[in-house]
Amino acid sequence: MQSLDPYAPKRPKKTGRGTDKTPVVVLVQRGGHARSFRMATVTGDELQGVIRRNVAREARIHTDAYPSYKGLAAEFAAHETVNHQDEYVRGDVHTNTAENFFSILKRGIDGTYHHVSEAHLPRYLAEFDFRYNNRSGHGVSDAERTRRALAGAEGKRLTFSM
Repeated sequence: MQSLDPYAPKRPKKTGRGTDKTPVVVLVQRGGHARSFRMATVTGDELQGVIRRNVAREARIHTDAYPSYKGLAAEFAAHETVNHQDEYVRGDVHTNTAENFFSILKRGIDGTYHHVSEAHLPRYLAEFDFRYNNRSGHGVSDAERTRRALAGAEGKRLTFSM
């Protein structure tokens, strides 16, 4: 709860790596679809494993300079990085598309759901993947998006037990 006292000390906001947040990785094809995954641990093997299982070998990979991405150039057409210490874009090399996805995800969680338990995080990620992949920017109308959502629910039962 936020204090109404203007002289109360402000707590620093936790952002980025090294916080108590559950790690999430998103793979986004420029002008295409997004897939997001909850990561149990963020190690080079885990992160690269997700990329290997979901990205075509002829793809150009663009990442930030996080050390766990090292070694991808040997397996894919190219691996180019931007170092966010001194640059955010170099030609067509940037991570802005993935950062846009995270912006939408964070606004949805903070503004609509307020809290997401780690147990249900994959469901929320699937919802935001669907939203991103079926947005009007991809030429999907509201009516078509509704049809796709209902088609995805067909033949499935919503069950929940504690």
